[in-house]
Amino acid sequence: MTNADLLKELRIEKHQREAHGQGPGRWPWIVGIVLAVLLLGGLAAWWLAGSRAIEVQTAQAQPAAAQGAAGAVLQATGYVTARRQATVSAQITGTLTQVLIEEGDHVKQGQIVARLDDAQYKAALDAARTQADAAHALVAQYQAQLAQNLRDAARAETLAEKGLLSTQDAEQARTLADTTRAQLVSQQRIAASDDAQVVEAQVNFDYCVIRAPFDGVITTKDAQVGEIVSPFSAGGGFTRTGIGTVVDMDSLEVDVDVNEAYIGRVKPQMPAEAVLDAYPDWRIPAHVIAIVPAADRGKATVKVRVALGQKDSRIVPDMGVRVSFLEQQQARQDSPAPKGVLVPATALAERDGHPVVFVVDDGKARQRTVSVAASNQGELRQVFAGLQAGETVVVSPPSTLADGARVAQAPKAKE
Repeated sequence: MTNADLLKELRIEKHQREAHGQGPGRWPWIVGIVLAVLLLGGLAAWWLAGSRAIEVQTAQAQPAAAQGAAGAVLQATGYVTARRQATVSAQITGTLTQVLIEEGDHVKQGQIVARLDDAQYKAALDAARTQADAAHALVAQYQAQLAQNLRDAARAETLAEKGLLSTQDAEQARTLADTTRAQLVSQQRIAASDDAQVVEAQVNFDYCVIRAPFDGVITTKDAQVGEIVSPFSAGGGFTRTGIGTVVDMDSLEVDVDVNEAYIGRVKPQMPAEAVLDAYPDWRIPAHVIAIVPAADRGKATVKVRVALGQKDSRIVPDMGVRVSFLEQQQARQDSPAPKGVLVPATALAERDGHPVVFVVDDGKARQRTVSVAASNQGELRQVFAGLQAGETVVVSPPSTLADGARVAQAPKAKE
């Protein structure tokens, strides 16, 4: 059989195609099914998009500030410092036998923080006391001798007046009494010197017990038992000059460097506000203590001392601080109490010709119509009605955001 014959065998005639149901009547059904699938896919995509939470930035509504409230006129950075801190050290050279402090311990004035080996100083104290006792015994001896010599001199003078004793013998008795008196005075001076030696030895012995100079907190521990401490740096660096550092936490304040071009804006007793880098949401009331009358030539800054209005265990030395210097305006006594709340200006939107905000409630954005003040306070707007302090609002709401839409907090951009 030839190839042509094979091709004829494979050919499908028209009546055969119609018999097998492959005619033109089935194509409309196929097109309809495809369109239905596409429509259902579009509806599913629309439903998924509507149920997905919209990522937004949020902020909290803050209570409105009273008329005459302070406004920041200048900001500067600095560090928490302690005006009263001390490195606790020994006043004599010795070996540590006890160290009774650790970092973070609270100590009271006069509390024992360490002890030195006192054997040498105790021996010196005992020797001084013994020498002083001997000196005082000799003083007593001279006192008794002087009393006897005075009685002898008096008898000699009486006998000399009666002619029973020569005048020379009477004068010799008087001279012996005067000599004994001089020896007594000399010995009393020696005894006083020995008493001073006892006091000195006692002081050195007491220096073996090291005490806290004032109430505070131990921030560093610099020496261990067995090390030699000394008030002087010696021994090629092997001798410790300090045992630890105690800080009076009630004396903490802030030192900030203000650019000398703006130092004229800062005044003593000027109100301020401090924000710790570690607690950016905690605003601490403060005020200016003094402007240090010296400039840093290299940095072109002037140091300003700022007192903190709150004492808290979270505030520790050397923390970074940002200080806002405030310009306090005098508010009238009859001024009404502030109304409404403050929100970022970007939180306000317009719907149907009315100002609105979107409040986040249980993961959904709820549209609120609000009354807004005509003037603004920097980047904030005052809302009189429709919003309460503490509520969370959407910042820069998109035009597509509708009432009841699901929202989620957008991640903050990395600095």
